[in-house]
Amino acid sequence: MMNKDSKIYVAGHRGLVGSAIWNNLKQKGYTNLVGRTHKELDLMDGVAVHEFFDQEQPEYVVLAAAHVGGIMANLKYRADFIYQNLQIQQNVIGESWRHGVKKLLFLGSTCIYPREAPQPITEQALLTSPLEYTNEPYAIAKIAGLKMCESFNLQYGTNFIAVMPTNLYGPNDNFNLETSHVMPAMIRKMHLARLLNEGDWDGLRADLNTRPVEGVDGTASPEVITELLSRYGIDSHSLKLWGTGAPRREFLWSEDMADASVYCLEHIDFDDVRGTNPEVRNCHINIGSGKEITIRQLAELVKQAVGYEGSIEWDSTKPDGTLRKLTDVSRLHGLGWHHRMEIEDGVPALYRWYLDNL
Repeated sequence: MMNKDSKIYVAGHRGLVGSAIWNNLKQKGYTNLVGRTHKELDLMDGVAVHEFFDQEQPEYVVLAAAHVGGIMANLKYRADFIYQNLQIQQNVIGESWRHGVKKLLFLGSTCIYPREAPQPITEQALLTSPLEYTNEPYAIAKIAGLKMCESFNLQYGTNFIAVMPTNLYGPNDNFNLETSHVMPAMIRKMHLARLLNEGDWDGLRADLNTRPVEGVDGTASPEVITELLSRYGIDSHSLKLWGTGAPRREFLWSEDMADASVYCLEHIDFDDVRGTNPEVRNCHINIGSGKEITIRQLAELVKQAVGYEGSIEWDSTKPDGTLRKLTDVSRLHGLGWHHRMEIEDGVPALYRWYLDNL
């Protein structure tokens, strides 16, 4: 049982996932949280991670640090996604075992599941058929991480819990157009399209000054900015989005995910999920809403929240990715946790956060 003064190390405490977990722990009264930025601690550096664990001696570890990105980044940087994530996991999980950490919570992703997995996807679908090609390197790294947790538990009696969140969105999301996931990318593209549609160059420059794209900020000429935006499907009358809009996706507000993660950290042990089969596998826990919408429906929600009045076009020459990816969250519900934020409220909440952080 964690005490309010137990030392808890949150790896990746500045990211979407880690910051939400960090804030949830603080709100619940935990007072001894430890975090390091990437500049302070490179988790790919095994010697540095070993020295950090020697110095801090955390009792609990949340491994939320990862190299992540959307479909474009997954296709372009395949080596980075498998190499960096394997390195991070190897170092943090290994040092957690060597230093006798009481419990580790490993954050994965539902992209670990096969492309053609039966819907909704149960934990038992893992490794039953081929993965989606676009994010295969990242998925393999995350599968390795959850199998490391499972294997350390079985061989050494550790208490390492792996959770697999669905598509997340929320405060501190990544709005970088080159690497962001579908919802923040869509929100920012729609915002920029509205500003361009309205001829609001002050707004465009403010946005690019806060978050430059490909090194271009608000000081660039209108011609350079217009050409840049056009490469991302944004012009003064329409917005072009990747794919057909037909794939269905499940989304979970990051603060709900954090609450579920902390709930697992506080209440769930390996023995609660290992089952009775002598061949122990698939002990991870899906975290999601159990609800889905199409990408086209998501675009309409974003359009309404942003107030964009131009047209939306779909570029079917670009990949859709997995056509459907809905998680079965019955294991999580059975362990006593349910989500709160519905996407109809979450999309405008994320857009408000975006505007507040320009």
